Amino acid sequence: MTFSEILAQQIINGLTTGSYLALIALGYTMVYGIVELINFAHGDIFAFGFFISLTLFAMLSATTPLAGAGLLVTLPLVVILTMLLTGGLNVLIDRIAYKPLRNAPRLAPLITAVGISFALQALFALWMGPSQVNYPNYFPRVNVLEDWFGIETSILLRAKDIFLLAVTIPLMIGLTLFVDRTKLGKAMRATAQDREAAAMVGINVDRIIATTFFIGGALAGAAGVVWGLYINSGRFTMGFEAGLMAFTSAVLGGIGNIRGAVLGGFIIGLLRSLGDQYIGGEWSRALIFVALIILLIIRPSGILGSTRTLEKV
Repeated sequence: MTFSEILAQQIINGLTTGSYLALIALGYTMVYGIVELINFAHGDIFAFGFFISLTLFAMLSATTPLAGAGLLVTLPLVVILTMLLTGGLNVLIDRIAYKPLRNAPRLAPLITAVGISFALQALFALWMGPSQVNYPNYFPRVNVLEDWFGIETSILLRAKDIFLLAVTIPLMIGLTLFVDRTKLGKAMRATAQDREAAAMVGINVDRIIATTFFIGGALAGAAGVVWGLYINSGRFTMGFEAGLMAFTSAVLGGIGNIRGAVLGGFIIGLLRSLGDQYIGGEWSRALIFVALIILLIIRPSGILGSTRTLEKV
């Protein structure tokens, strides 16, 4: 491969990696914007999406690779069911663990989130085992550029790369339009700005917070599905690293800022991919966090500005 082809390949890899990181980061940033909680269990909701989607595919007897009705019916059904289940689990966690601590000192819900994360990891280990779990490759092994468009190239653009972007980009756009244009989105922005004032004008703050947790969990679940379809492997601790990278993405773009979370996800994805190629995989994580530290020294609020309110998105 030529230098330009290697660079193009790593950019494709970085954008696909950044896509699922951005989906997870959106849940972090939305919850922080509403309740100022860094939900460290959020990465494990992503892992639950991976495991439950694998279970759903098995229950539906999905064949590999998917074709015909499998692509048009089974795949969308699994994605939708996974998002509903992960969103519901996130709401349940909020009701049981976070809601009773809503007015407690900020350290209490933070430690609770860490505890929930460890509890979920233990449950995943009991459910799926402590070893690496294989996720079948449900997409045909084709090079889109060569097999679909007849372009002779060494650049590998797979069908599952297209699927990943086709899932994440509409979800990101839909979330932005939902927050900006809908009545419920306006209520979310009002709650983020001032919970007490929002309650005084008739907004059901508890419902808004539950909705935020549901949307964040659903997006993490979608990320779990695309991770499984893209990476084809995972284990019970996978949520920790993915959650850490997604949280870094949210901070890089500006914690509490929806567009910042998306931008941060793509930047982290590109840094990781290019770092793996040009300086070695053992150094790519160091590169990411050095870049984060330098940026926060120069601009502590992140690239697009940190904000608690979802109004400034």
